[in-house]
Amino acid sequence: MSSTPLTDAPVVRPPADRTAPSPSPGRTLTAAMLGFALITLDTSVVNVALPTIGAELRTGMTGLQWVVDSYTLAFAALLLSSGALADRIGASRAYGAGVVVFTLASVACGLAPGLPALLAARTVQGVAAAVMLPASLALVREAYGDPGRRARAVSLWAAGGTVAVALGPVVGGALTTAWSWRGIFFVNLPLGVLALVLFARVARSRRRAAPLDLPGQLTAVAALGALTFAAIEGGTEGWWALGVAAVAFAAFLVVEHRRRHPMVPLGLFRNTTVAVAVAAGSANSVAFYGTLFVFGLFFQQVLGLSALDTGLMFLPMTGLLAGVNVLSARVAARHGARLPIVVGQAVAVSGLLGLLTVDADTSRAVQAVLLVPLALGAGFSLPPLIASMMEAVPAERAGTAAGLLNAARQTAGALAVAVFGSLAARDVEAALRTSLLISAGLLTLTALASLRLPRAGAKPGGGSGSA
Repeated sequence: MSSTPLTDAPVVRPPADRTAPSPSPGRTLTAAMLGFALITLDTSVVNVALPTIGAELRTGMTGLQWVVDSYTLAFAALLLSSGALADRIGASRAYGAGVVVFTLASVACGLAPGLPALLAARTVQGVAAAVMLPASLALVREAYGDPGRRARAVSLWAAGGTVAVALGPVVGGALTTAWSWRGIFFVNLPLGVLALVLFARVARSRRRAAPLDLPGQLTAVAALGALTFAAIEGGTEGWWALGVAAVAFAAFLVVEHRRRHPMVPLGLFRNTTVAVAVAAGSANSVAFYGTLFVFGLFFQQVLGLSALDTGLMFLPMTGLLAGVNVLSARVAARHGARLPIVVGQAVAVSGLLGLLTVDADTSRAVQAVLLVPLALGAGFSLPPLIASMMEAVPAERAGTAAGLLNAARQTAGALAVAVFGSLAARDVEAALRTSLLISAGLLTLTALASLRLPRAGAKPGGGSGSA
């Protein structure tokens, strides 16, 4: 499952202002890849360290859910407008500031004396990541003027994120076992410094007059935060939070309907391809990230594996992501996007159902192998899903659509952790089976919906209105 939803967005930025000697495009690409790798590494490296964090900081399942979701929610919510922010201040300035803040926040995570400090630093990490992501891709586009070279560079940028996702569980397990859970955050320090050294000779980007939708952003943050709080905390407070989420979401819809330059143009959802892509991308994230979270708990709390052994259990699953991403792109180029999207989701569903047979007596090798079909299916369906959504919207809205898809996927992953974690607080093995059934059900629905996508050669959108 590729970690990037922006790979195929055909947004062309204005040429950068050259206030310094022109750097090597390769240096710019490497700096952008390192920044993107930092972001994606942090989405997967933490899961295997959660039981150790809980034991040292004396926090239960609720605290561990927030360790994951404080980062993911800030990242998801601010992605909706971070592209416009990068345009306003210049992609290079946004990227540099994001790397500095992300690196310092990582150090703060590693030094956190308790859970509140860790959650605050994780939130700052998420904010910085949201600023870095669109800026890093914009830098790559600015560095490569030729469309062919730019496409290859963007592919390399995306591959860097995929490799980081694959290595995350192993790196996290190794650092936690050999040193401490704090090492999973300190490892960002040398990577961040290296990214800044390379970034020092990146040309400065031009500022653009991009409108910011602050009311939309604030109501989106309120809605997503309250919804996640309700899922994690439960009880009477959870019901109050659910009410706040409903009110905030209604306010968000009103704001976006009335704004001249809305953060999320609601008309996008009249396009069948956009609606299906957002739904299917979200279901993919629920299945993939939700499964990583619950199996990470299962391997350590039920089977008694170390953090390193847990990371190695995930390696066959995550290690195939880059290759299957490339394969799906080739299949889509030959047969159209709908085939790999539907087939990929069907394979993922079969993998989830196969995992229902796993229990404490299942051999470790069989468990690791049974995780593979989920990764194969999710990784096979996502790249053509992204590409079909980008083709379905006008060029001037490609960045907005990409931000929307990424935000939806990150939010879905955060909610999966919230809901599945609440189930695991009572019984990890029962939560494992329930989460697998929920994920399989969602992917089955979106696979059926994906049959409405246009066939190869047909105009995207399915005749359900333009974006």
